[in-house]
Amino acid sequence: MMKATNRFLLLAITALLFTSVGFAQEEEEKVPKYITVTTLHWNMDYDNFDMNTWKDVEKEFFDKVTMKNEHIMGTGVYTHRYTPDNRELILVSVYDSWEAIDKAADRNSELIKEAWPDEDARDAYFDKRNEYYSDFHSDEIYATMPHAKPRAATDTTSNILFVRRSQFKFPRDGSQEEFMASFKEYVENVFHKNELIKGYYPNAHFWGSDRREFAEAFYVDSMQDLDDMFTRNNELFAEHWSDDEGKKKMQEMANKYFTGVHGDYVYTVIPELRK
Repeated sequence: MMKATNRFLLLAITALLFTSVGFAQEEEEKVPKYITVTTLHWNMDYDNFDMNTWKDVEKEFFDKVTMKNEHIMGTGVYTHRYTPDNRELILVSVYDSWEAIDKAADRNSELIKEAWPDEDARDAYFDKRNEYYSDFHSDEIYATMPHAKPRAATDTTSNILFVRRSQFKFPRDGSQEEFMASFKEYVENVFHKNELIKGYYPNAHFWGSDRREFAEAFYVDSMQDLDDMFTRNNELFAEHWSDDEGKKKMQEMANKYFTGVHGDYVYTVIPELRK
């Protein structure tokens, strides 16, 4: 029984992840397929810490390296607002292929040498930059899933990022088709119709500490809009599933494919460091 369960677990993970890859390949233009998330921590012993100076230091790297790296589709830097650890900040980078992750790292090295050709000047810059962070950090890689609600290219107001991390179940009687059908129906009739949600991005674990992880990112304009978002989600849910039988079916799907364990995290967007 253990072997059969493991086989289905692997099949379910593969189905969830490569649904997004297949979806992306149908498009002519490049679309996000993988997301790397690096969790950093402030160096709390740095006596000269100044938020504006930190932004200036990171903006220099952003302008000279990140913005010039053609293998990075997008990036964002987000600082703690309401999370379990007030020291943390996260760096998110988006790629259109698995190969682009390695290519981006190599290109970063080239651009760094171009931006700071003098070794002493380069060392001085990175010494200053590294003063802001502790030595500890963690990395996760996610595969994008279909049915995102992309933020408008002109969006400059969504300065709050809400991340909900849930855990997938992999039931023996489950299927990719059943899960994706329910997921699509919910997302398109709730999140896509919620005018307070400026962007919604669902992502499945690809590499990291917990292969069950399902991470959803919501962009809203303000903390008030975040509070109102939940109320509006409930209203839209009740409008679409107006009968008890429909509500019951969706709840059964949620219980079947999710453990019910989740964590909520709220971050502040740093607009100057957004690609």
